[in-house]
Amino acid sequence: MSEGFAPHPGEASIRPARPEDVGPVLSLMRGLAEYEHLTHLFKAREEDLFDALFGARPAAECLVAEVDSGVVGYALFFHNYSTFLGRRGLYLEDLYVRPDHRGRGLGKRMLKTLAAIAVERGCGRFEWSVLDWNQPAIDFYRAMGADVLPDWRIVRVTGDALARLGSAGD
Repeated sequence: MSEGFAPHPGEASIRPARPEDVGPVLSLMRGLAEYEHLTHLFKAREEDLFDALFGARPAAECLVAEVDSGVVGYALFFHNYSTFLGRRGLYLEDLYVRPDHRGRGLGKRMLKTLAAIAVERGCGRFEWSVLDWNQPAIDFYRAMGADVLPDWRIVRVTGDALARLGSAGD
């Protein structure tokens, strides 16, 4: 994906994250945790994010929305795999735009860019999760043509429960 042209002052660009974006993206991640009332779960550090995006075995990719050389939004994503489709998919972990930059189409532009990446890479689907109370996001995603699946629930194991489940023995 090319980084395109230099935007006019005040105009936003969407581009792949670079190593120097790690700090600003981490700050936006904290903003997302605050918005979702989940700061008590936020543990990520700059070195964790740097390793995930730019380490020896990257686990994810990231787009940033930039205005006047400042990162104001991000979309963090990675590939998963559908056994039913027999193809990989693109999974959006986070999409966040600073409140003072919302309503300018940045979220929509990032979603469209990710959909184009999914198509270009031959993905069978593009998916993400949304909190059930976040009606503005649900409405936004539906307006973009997404289906909110009513019959699926996220299953998660973390912390001590993960350690117990992953320990040797019965």
